[in-house]
Amino acid sequence: MAAAVAVLSRGSFLPAAGWLPSLQTVRHGSKAVTRHRRVMHFQRQKLMALTEYIPPKPAVNPRCLPSPPSPPQEETGLIRLLRREVAAVFRDNRMIAVCQNVALSAEDKLLIRHQLRKHKILTKAFPNQILKPFLEDSKYQNLLPLFVGHNLLLFSEEPKVKEMVRVLKSIPFLPLLGGCIDDTILSRQGFLHYSKLPSLALVRGELVGGLTLPMARTCSLLQHPPLQLTTLLDQYVRQQREGDAVMPASGKPEPPDTVPGS
Repeated sequence: MAAAVAVLSRGSFLPAAGWLPSLQTVRHGSKAVTRHRRVMHFQRQKLMALTEYIPPKPAVNPRCLPSPPSPPQEETGLIRLLRREVAAVFRDNRMIAVCQNVALSAEDKLLIRHQLRKHKILTKAFPNQILKPFLEDSKYQNLLPLFVGHNLLLFSEEPKVKEMVRVLKSIPFLPLLGGCIDDTILSRQGFLHYSKLPSLALVRGELVGGLTLPMARTCSLLQHPPLQLTTLLDQYVRQQREGDAVMPASGKPEPPDTVPGS
């Protein structure tokens, strides 16, 4: 108040240079807060604890419930391109193998691709959000359990299973999970059994030999009765000629030789 009165007494003159108004604290006539929250009685505390509402637990853990469907994302040009590539891989190749895509260095990946490319086996990694929708609507639905984590596809136009298994055996940190050959789903053990099969040329030779043997037997069985009949007729003609040579000119057969002393 004193500072305000001093300013009013001077009128409209500005304060002198270096002068600062004094600050004074003004205490208002407010009463102190003396009311506090009353402590609840002990018996009432126990009653409130006993009657407290406990919500029932859900029958299924919320973490086990399926997540709400995510809003559909707009399909970009990259997604359409990857879908066309996936469809082309499953359409143009007879052998498709699925391997687990482990963390490999760039040098190891380049070495693996070079070794497989020698046998015309290509490699490609597709995201699961592209592969799974394609497999669900195709005849390769049984391959869906293989695509859980990061996977690597090995594919070729001809089933080069023996060469692929030989290369993968030298790379133990790239496990083979399964795949399909000529639209037939195979497991890892199925690929190993397929790699032990003989070559196609050898199988064709065995097939031709197996088909020729019954035909030869059938031919021999069909020729056996005429040959036997011809042999019997030749023997009969020979016996007739021998009989004509023994008969005398009179046309009567000679009497049998008498035994001396009879």
